Formats: sequence, structure tokens, C-alpha cells
Amino acid sequence: MFIEPNTSGERRGSIEVICGSMFSGKTEELIRRLKRVKIANLKAEIFKPAIDVRFDEVKIVSHDAQAIHSTPIDNSQKILLMAQDADVIGIDEAQFFDDEIANVCDELAFRGVRVIVAGLDMDFMGKPFGQMPYIMAKADYVTKLHAICQKCGSIANYSYRKIPNEDQVMLGATDIYEPRCRKCYHDK
Repeated sequence: MFIEPNTSGERRGSIEVICGSMFSGKTEELIRRLKRVKIANLKAEIFKPAIDVRFDEVKIVSHDAQAIHSTPIDNSQKILLMAQDADVIGIDEAQFFDDEIANVCDELAFRGVRVIVAGLDMDFMGKPFGQMPYIMAKADYVTKLHAICQKCGSIANYSYRKIPNEDQVMLGATDIYEPRCRKCYHDK
């Protein structure tokens, strides 16, 4: 990813999106970028939806057990209040946030904040998930990651739900979901 040098001295905000299917490494990539922010001695604030307590109530945890401290919130507007002095904002599982999350990201970027957002771009039905399409449309940079299909070993970009349940939001890991390629997902 190329980022233009800023020679004016003023902070320029941006929105970076990391998206893909379950098990594609979105949270791992978010944590990697945020660790680099800390190495650069920039102030970062990290948020996750309060409903995501799969691995930890406070930390963002990747499937390969990497973790970083975060603040669980139940309303995206709280990010604006809690991120006053931050240079960088990290947001995990953005698809679970309310309808204002894209506007929150936009507002932060206009304030000069670098916003790094990770989330599922599609739900288990292969449909755009939550506000992710809107965040991606406003983003300066989008990185789409892929998993490996559990059926054939090809590149996977679908999250297949292994158990019958029609609720769009159903938290789980390998017990409930597996990554699948387009063909294996549609062959079900």
C-alpha cells in the first residue's frame, strides 16, 4: 500500500479497510498494523463491538491467538467521544456496529485521524454485511484478504455456516463457520 508523503506538517486523516471472509486474517492484519503504530509512538485507541465476547471481553483476539487491548462499545458515536487525542483509531468487527459507523469513520478521517477498520464484507448468505459496504465506499484504501477453502484448498472468500440458523448475526468460530471458495460455497 502506497501512502502519499505529507510535507505540509498537518495531520491527514484516512480510512483503511481490511475485509474478507471468516479465517482470512483480518484481525491478525489489524493487530499487525496497530503494533506498528505503537512502534511509531503514535497514540492509538482500539474499539470492538461489546457483543463480541468470543475470545475475550476486552481484547481483540485473532484466530491464531494474537491479542491487543481494546475498548468494547455498544454505540459507534462513543468512538468520537473516546478518541479525542488519538492519532490512529482501530476498529474490529465493524459489520456488527450500528448504522452510524461509516459516518463516524468519515468524521474521524476529516479530523486528521488514521482509521483502520476490519470486518466481514459478506455474511454467511454471501450478502454485503452491515455497514461494511458504506465504510469501503468511503475508504482511501481497501485490503481484501482470503482464507483457504476447507473443502478443496482453493482461495476462499465466503463464510459458510455449518449449522442451520437463519439469524444474520451468530457469533462463532470453527465450530460454526468454515471458509469456502465460490464453487464449494454454492455447491453446499
